[in-house]
Amino acid sequence: MVYKRPESVLVIVYTQASEVLMLRRKFPSDFWQSVTGSLEWDENPMQAALRELHEETGISGYELKDCKFSQNFEIYSIWRDRYEPGVTENTEHVFVLELPKKIDIRLDPREHHEFVWLSKNQAIDWAFSHTNQEAIQRWVPNAE
Repeated sequence: MVYKRPESVLVIVYTQASEVLMLRRKFPSDFWQSVTGSLEWDENPMQAALRELHEETGISGYELKDCKFSQNFEIYSIWRDRYEPGVTENTEHVFVLELPKKIDIRLDPREHHEFVWLSKNQAIDWAFSHTNQEAIQRWVPNAE
């Protein structure tokens, strides 16, 4: 078995009007989040962020901003068996993409049920993980 690398990316996609893209995972249901995913063993964080963005939303051809910020979080027990025994923490690197306006999203049906564009405050309320909530608060500008 090839274990997952305990390092991931979080990509916050938002518009100039501060509308934040949120995705609803298939498992567990009602788990809303921004674009996320683990780094492959041969990737750097930027490569993973661009790959995950395209896989999860169909978005490509845009330049991401590397926030030069990472944070550690405890891996939820329901996913721990994907990692080497004894690995309990993941390092998450934050990226953002500001779009001029909302665009059509092409979800990966293996991972997500639906998407929605929300205000910054709604996105913070809907985000399942505290690191996602904190990143939206920190990196998405307030609407004018």
